[in-house]
Amino acid sequence: MAGIPHDHYEPVTGGEKWLHRRLPVLGLLYDTLMIPTPKNLNWMWIWGIVLTFCLALQIVTGIVLAMHYTPHVDLAFASVEHIMRNVNGGHMIRYLHQNGASLFFIAVYAHIFRGLYYGSYKEPREVTWIIGILIFVLMMGTAFMGYVLPWGQMSFWGATVITGLFGAIPFVGEAIQTWLLGGPAVDNATLNRFFSLHYLLPFVIAGLVIVHIWAFHTTGNNNPTGVEVRRASKEEAEKDTVPFWPYYVIKDLFALAVILAVFFAIVGFMPNYLGHPDNYIEANPLSTPAHIVPEWYFLPFYAILRAFTSDVWIVIAANWITGGIIDAKFFGVVAMFGAIAVMALAPWLDTSSVRSGKYRPQFKWWFWLLVIDFFVLMWLGAMPAEEPFATFSLIASAYWFAYFLVILPLLGVMEKPLPVPDTIEDDFDAHYPPKGEASGSAAPTPAE
Repeated sequence: MAGIPHDHYEPVTGGEKWLHRRLPVLGLLYDTLMIPTPKNLNWMWIWGIVLTFCLALQIVTGIVLAMHYTPHVDLAFASVEHIMRNVNGGHMIRYLHQNGASLFFIAVYAHIFRGLYYGSYKEPREVTWIIGILIFVLMMGTAFMGYVLPWGQMSFWGATVITGLFGAIPFVGEAIQTWLLGGPAVDNATLNRFFSLHYLLPFVIAGLVIVHIWAFHTTGNNNPTGVEVRRASKEEAEKDTVPFWPYYVIKDLFALAVILAVFFAIVGFMPNYLGHPDNYIEANPLSTPAHIVPEWYFLPFYAILRAFTSDVWIVIAANWITGGIIDAKFFGVVAMFGAIAVMALAPWLDTSSVRSGKYRPQFKWWFWLLVIDFFVLMWLGAMPAEEPFATFSLIASAYWFAYFLVILPLLGVMEKPLPVPDTIEDDFDAHYPPKGEASGSAAPTPAE
């Protein structure tokens, strides 16, 4: 697909021309900042800059923490306490890193659900969407391994439970689990491996983020209407877009400032609010906590993992059909990763010809039920694995899969969408009429 027509960088001074012939970095920066962006983007398009900030924050604070951390089972817990008590500013660096992970996941979940609502996964942005889901999976892996490093009770037992899931894979599970742990159980080799990977993966994520940005710069941004920018001529494109700088850069920076004000208030006054008190107890393999729970951002998928017990009919059927190969534990693992996989398949499961949920009345109801379902799963993941929470988890998990595998395909056939604006310019003018056309009319309202 051809890019949106716009002015490209032209070097002016002799120094700029010399550098541009050898390394066109200034042109790349110019084209990135001045990329034509749909002029009707709303406040849900702020999460990109928040995610970029979070990634930079995690890398910088992580490097500083690694300078003082000791990845050894006898010394890890004490080294974290050393950082908190003796390193200049160490407690603030650690709390920024710890709570930065939470902000990272808040932003990525908002980013994903915004994409699901406005159809940002639809053609021609399927590759952009897949790369985004892959970044999300790597984030989860990085966060899990980072949670193990303080070597508290929840760190140790969380690692024991999650790595034990790989042992449920038929035939090769035990070998994979041993390779992952570096031995028969969670021990020093495990801690060293997780520390190395936790340090490495953020740089892999950074590389994928660059590819992700490259992908959507190639196809152009989606927008609340789902209507594409006109590409027939530069003049038409300019009616639908504004340059990313200064319009959206200033808007994004303002949003980031507001979010960071709340973030730093949490870091300063309630830094342990989202953590678990048991992780301030040094890991003890001989003392199992009463209730093992992961970090809050894993809870929805943890609830799905636990929902499929041996007395659930679909698990019984799978176990019978496969001759006992697929048991409840393995089925739960498949369901947990499947819950992410169905999101990745959304471009092909959504059969509607209309991209944006803004013009799909029935879709809105099912989508907001999915959002509620996500928070219900998060709550259930923190509850004990007993009734009635087990039944609720099964119902909530069933809806998650039904939304993607049944509801989305059927809505594309059954739903009658509302009329979609012909152009982005029409949508923008409907909410912000040009001067001289709004007299006598009601005050314009922002785009949904």
